[in-house]
Amino acid sequence: MMNLPPLLVTCGLPYTNGPCHLGHLRTYVPADMYVRYMRRAGEEVLFVCGSDNHGTPIVVSAEEAGITPRALSEHYHKHFDETFKRMGVKFDRFGMTDNPATHHRTQTIVTALEKNGYIYKQIVHQAYCTRCKRFLPDRYVEGTCPYCGKPARGDECDQGCGKHLEPGEIRDPVCKVCGTKAEFRDQEHYFFRLSEFRDFLLPYLEQVRGTSNAKNYAIGWIKDELHDWCITRTLEWGVKFPGRDDLVVYVWVDAPIGYIAFTEEWTKANAKDWKRYWCGQNRVTHFIGGDIIYHHTIFWPALLKGAGYGVPHAVVASGMVKVDDHKFSKSRGYVVWTNDDYLDKGLPADYLRYYLLSYTSHTKELNFSWKVFGERINNEVVNIFGNFVYRTLFFAHKEFKGTPPNIVDPVITVEIEKCLASVDQLIRDYEFKGAVDAIMTLAAFGNTYFQTNAPWKMIKTDRAEAARMCKNSIQIVKALALLIEPVMPDTAQRCWQMLGYEDAVANHPVSDAVVPVSEALMRQPVPLFTRMEENQIAELDALLQKRVADANRKKEKIPVVTFEEFQKLEIRTGLVLSAEPVPKSNKLLKLMVDIGTEKRQIVAGMQQFYKPDEMVGKNVVVVTNLVPAKIFGVESNGMILAAGDEASLLVPQKTVKPGTKIR
Repeated sequence: MMNLPPLLVTCGLPYTNGPCHLGHLRTYVPADMYVRYMRRAGEEVLFVCGSDNHGTPIVVSAEEAGITPRALSEHYHKHFDETFKRMGVKFDRFGMTDNPATHHRTQTIVTALEKNGYIYKQIVHQAYCTRCKRFLPDRYVEGTCPYCGKPARGDECDQGCGKHLEPGEIRDPVCKVCGTKAEFRDQEHYFFRLSEFRDFLLPYLEQVRGTSNAKNYAIGWIKDELHDWCITRTLEWGVKFPGRDDLVVYVWVDAPIGYIAFTEEWTKANAKDWKRYWCGQNRVTHFIGGDIIYHHTIFWPALLKGAGYGVPHAVVASGMVKVDDHKFSKSRGYVVWTNDDYLDKGLPADYLRYYLLSYTSHTKELNFSWKVFGERINNEVVNIFGNFVYRTLFFAHKEFKGTPPNIVDPVITVEIEKCLASVDQLIRDYEFKGAVDAIMTLAAFGNTYFQTNAPWKMIKTDRAEAARMCKNSIQIVKALALLIEPVMPDTAQRCWQMLGYEDAVANHPVSDAVVPVSEALMRQPVPLFTRMEENQIAELDALLQKRVADANRKKEKIPVVTFEEFQKLEIRTGLVLSAEPVPKSNKLLKLMVDIGTEKRQIVAGMQQFYKPDEMVGKNVVVVTNLVPAKIFGVESNGMILAAGDEASLLVPQKTVKPGTKIR
């Protein structure tokens, strides 16, 4: 182990335009567990993270708040830093990507990429708002996805196919700030030759460590097609592209470079060399959310390789989060805020850490509900772990004032060693639920041992035998305190102190679990945990349900329009002349409709409800003065009106000529 390079662990950077929620913790808590364990398994570990401060969304949020992007970033940077500490997530360095270290390292890497021939200039058609008089990068523009026809934002089809969009790709662009229809204008930008790294990335991904969901997703992308990336944006906020005052680098360039910069900041303060962690062979391990796999398994290693740095050793991607069986959504109210909904209610960080780590495998979808949360805490944490520890220590303190001076039975040592080996393998394989389950299995074993042997009965007839049973049980308690520390650090420390130890349990190697427990005088034992009561769970759930209901009411609030505004709509009857499926779509039909004065081609999402021949000859109601749009590459010039999720067509009750105006 001494010959291995140090282990550098990072977490995906929280974006500083909103507060911390449960979805964030899905990444940070497992990473913290991994770091805590690996340190106590004898590894040299550096744990770095920081806030992501650049990009268009922060500029938009800052403009709405009437403050500078830097001020907004500092506000949420402090918020995340404090929240992570409250959750027991302890980084060695938590930096900011707007600090000088990231600016310097980003420009150094970009310059190296240019020198190595991996960056080139190209004229692109970028959306421009004639009213705001500026080019519209990323989230300043909304429009239609060129791939699936769904509404999209400037850099991603967030409501449809999920594809990354390069500048100029979005169709029917509209300025998000003022609502003006944008136009495309030529502008010079810089591109990274990502396509040249295919032959490097495929073998790299075959051997990189981490979770299978990260590797398989990335390999699928590379085998499909690898496009060059536009790495500049027209913004004032961000890291300036070397030699250009009018362009900044794309946020997905400087954000991961922040990992290196945060390492530099820590090593500078601790008289270390940052190159030990990032150059040549390394053990950089990224813990990320499932939504940023592409950036960390394709773009980031290619960027590092092109600039002459070492590439990541492992990428560990978490599954997504649901709330009450619904997709996690802040706008729909399906969100649990870490501070407002949990920590500020006085709930222990250890309970939430346990739930996040034990609910399901790290790569699978995690569903949060207050009811299930309460059940898991009461049935597992309180009834199994807490019950065994308190019963054992209470009996030992009452009868022996501490740990009896006996030798631990070999069968007990074997059981602990078995747990140690299992936990070690599972954590190194990023199977955090399995590791927690193994620890709880040892706690259940202890419970069964104590209950079956009943030392409180034995002491009446054989005090020495009762002392032996008590010593065995206390040894299991010691092992549990050492093993549970990466999962529930506060719980582990309180348990450690009740055993009579005065130092920090986190300073002891996990292997001390088989070292005979000290015979020091115990502290008065108290229960480690408090049960979650039904009324408490009901109150927490009611808060969530109210948020969902409020979000739905807000969403359903219909804006009032004037009669003059309504008159702008041209709504007429039409007759469907022909219908056929749109290629590569299982929802869309291409219709030719007679609207009286002309025949119009209209694309409608009705293929799930009507066969093409069923549509031919139908009288329909058509909005005829909509701006034409291309959907799946097919031009649509109008909208057919239908009601509800089943697309029930609106039709006139009496036969009327095509083109009759709806009044």
